[in-house]
Amino acid sequence: MEQKKPTVGFIGTGVMGGPMAGHLLRAGYPLFVYNRTAAKTESLVSQGARRADSPADIAAESDVVITMVGFPDDVEHIYLGENGLVERAKPGALLIDMTTSSPELAVRIHEAAGRRGIKALDAPVSGGDIGARNAALSIMVGGDPDAFEEALPLLRTMGKTIARMGGPGAGQHTKMSNQIAIASCLLGVCEAIAYAEKAGLDPAHVIATIEHGAAASWTLSNLGRRIIDRNFAPGFYVKHFIKDMRIALRSAKALGLTTPGLELVLRMFEELAERGESDSGTQALYKWLVDHIA
Repeated sequence: MEQKKPTVGFIGTGVMGGPMAGHLLRAGYPLFVYNRTAAKTESLVSQGARRADSPADIAAESDVVITMVGFPDDVEHIYLGENGLVERAKPGALLIDMTTSSPELAVRIHEAAGRRGIKALDAPVSGGDIGARNAALSIMVGGDPDAFEEALPLLRTMGKTIARMGGPGAGQHTKMSNQIAIASCLLGVCEAIAYAEKAGLDPAHVIATIEHGAAASWTLSNLGRRIIDRNFAPGFYVKHFIKDMRIALRSAKALGLTTPGLELVLRMFEELAERGESDSGTQALYKWLVDHIA
């Protein structure tokens, strides 16, 4: 006899969260959804999800709550604020924050949840909008082993590579490593495309050739093609990547580590945002580059 699936609450149904919640719904999980912009829940409601009026209502209805929101301040308010998830969750509930956020905040949430008999995981993701739509995300988890095992069936509906990296905060630290790697890689991809175009080459042909060699990366194959098409729509927002890089920079400094590549790319993105590109996709870094090499 098949075990009854837990009721899941999903907070944050935007570019990433919407498809992720959709996979849970299609896998048969009873689903409550909440988003500050209620219109972003309409597609899920039309498929059978139930809309909640607040995070507190999500907590009251759900055995598992998943959050995928924008910034650490949002995470802190939703989890630790008045009528937040930690205060309102059912005893024994499992809380999974999939936002890219602060490792320190992840530890605080875990400790606050533990005092109330609630389990908490930090489980940020990588793979962008494409990975979210295709249930092919890489999911990096921090927290206790028993909570991780409980979460695995849900995480497997959304991701392809799922790994527990250590205790509370370890998922977020792993995501910082991921974002540090992406920052310099994205700059390299932009420079490579600019070079190919200046040399009179077909940049699409260049990518199709070099993506199978030592230059291979998700960023080259996916964002590189968007750059060539001059498609700067967000799979991942400039403003959110700035947030991630700032967290990574603070965390690196706290560890006594200097990250010159990260610092350089962060400055470029901050200038890009000042030019009104905050809501563009991260591949808009190419716009900054061509303006400075023309």
